[in-house]
Amino acid sequence: MSAGSGSPARPRKTNGPVSEAGFVLDVRNLGRRPGTLRELRRTVTDHERLGLDLIAIPADAEVELDLQLQAVSEGVLVTGTASGPTVGECSRCLEPFDDQVEIRLTELFAYPDSNTEKTTEDAEVYRMEDDLVDLEPVVLDAIGLELPLQPLCSPDCAGLCPECGVRMAIAGPDHGHEILDPRWAKLAKFATDAPGTGDPAEGSTTQDPTAAAASSDAGVVSENQEEK
Repeated sequence: MSAGSGSPARPRKTNGPVSEAGFVLDVRNLGRRPGTLRELRRTVTDHERLGLDLIAIPADAEVELDLQLQAVSEGVLVTGTASGPTVGECSRCLEPFDDQVEIRLTELFAYPDSNTEKTTEDAEVYRMEDDLVDLEPVVLDAIGLELPLQPLCSPDCAGLCPECGVRMAIAGPDHGHEILDPRWAKLAKFATDAPGTGDPAEGSTTQDPTAAAASSDAGVVSENQEEK
């Protein structure tokens, strides 16, 4: 799936984690000695959708976390992946479709008493609270950047017919419309409304004024010749 820029569907939480569950990780057993590592795999179910307007991980879907937690001097560095199913609406043909997304995570959670925590604004770095790391805003931001703003059911989706709106994928190769140039629309209407068929063999109920004038002039010339 191609990457696109976008905004998370929900605002970032600001009240911090409460206890270890879901995206919240307890890192007390990691300790603070720089270089200490811990691997973690977890399946998380979120009760709200994660993503953009046209495509997202749906509510109650399973998100697989495959992470490595590393203690560093300023906090806990979290790296790894989060993956899950997505449902979306094709921006070309408007049909629903299913897909998968996998995002890579690399984020530092600063210790409460670290220099990083003291010298950065709240929006510049994530922070630990009570030895807990809340990954949900990290995952939410990453998904918003990974998912495309204009998702497609397939890269070669032909979209909808601009004339009748039918999906081109089911319209067939012979689908088409006779498009009349609007410059000739009035002439086409005039031809439809005019009596007769235009067949010289059948004649016409109207006479061309030019032809009538020419016929009248020819009659006058013939009469003059006879008088002479």
